[in-house]
Amino acid sequence: MSQTNRAEFLLQSRGTSRELEAFVVAARFSRDGRRVGFALGDGTVRMATIDGSGDWIAATVHDGAILDFAADPTGDGFISGGDDGKLRRIAADGAVSDVASFGSKWVEHVATYALDKGKGLIAASAGKIVRLFDQSGALLKELAHPSSVTGLVFDGKGKRIGASHYNGASLWFVAAKTDTPRKLEWKGSHTGIIIHPEGEAVVTAMQENSLHGWKLPDGAHMRMSGYPAKTESLSFSRGGKWMASSGADAMVLWPFHGGGPMGKAPMELAGGDGIICTQVACNPREDIVAGGFTDGLVVVADITSSRILPVVPPDHGTITTLTWSADGTQLAVGTETGFAALIDFTKR
Repeated sequence: MSQTNRAEFLLQSRGTSRELEAFVVAARFSRDGRRVGFALGDGTVRMATIDGSGDWIAATVHDGAILDFAADPTGDGFISGGDDGKLRRIAADGAVSDVASFGSKWVEHVATYALDKGKGLIAASAGKIVRLFDQSGALLKELAHPSSVTGLVFDGKGKRIGASHYNGASLWFVAAKTDTPRKLEWKGSHTGIIIHPEGEAVVTAMQENSLHGWKLPDGAHMRMSGYPAKTESLSFSRGGKWMASSGADAMVLWPFHGGGPMGKAPMELAGGDGIICTQVACNPREDIVAGGFTDGLVVVADITSSRILPVVPPDHGTITTLTWSADGTQLAVGTETGFAALIDFTKR
């Protein structure tokens, strides 16, 4: 009870929230850091400014559900993919424009990367194909995979893009003249992917409640198992010392230092009560990690000291998305019932 009271106090004193009345697929911060966008299962996007000025903007983006959502790599808006086969751009004022159409295929995964001098990259997958566009929406290349793409991510420098799929993952060099992927193979159904921020490893989530990884550049295998549920969320700490994961009744952090994670026990934070953690998000500036649970509780933990700070009480449905702003001062939260919140962690 004391934890719930503290959580309510923090949300009420340093948070802004709305009931959006639709499943929150993803929350993202714009590249300029001025606004947050919430993508919903009803095909709409809601946007709010970080400083709280002005009303929340609602934009109807897709004829159907939004499946993935990312910051516009060059502007102040967002990029979304939907089950209507459209890849679309949402401007800061709510204006919607097409980037591309994938016909009748769902645009299931979207990733973006900001380059220098106002340039950027947009990647989107539909079925087995990943299309790579420049910031204006011009098609740069199409990358074919052996089966449907289940996860999509750029590396920390924007030089490679990784895709998970059945029996492993593929790594592609964005600027390669000849597109030949590096194949990372492991039998089974891989359902998501993350790349170490220093490019030292690739990790995928598996259908059978485990993780699989490959050390780079030698390709040595890493196996991380023992989860009671599927891992839906992975996040590396700043510098890549730890990798946080969902899928257990705690935030599970694997050590990617000192020869780990193989042969090293993971750290477990904020757990032990049987309630599954569904989302994790490491802060980009500090060694802290946020975790969201099936009962709606959101906590923030200091990785070094293991101190836990409750942030949102368990009253709003399963946590479906957590994300930090680039400067690490704002945390966006979304749930399956349509609750959306923005928590301010700036020093006062």
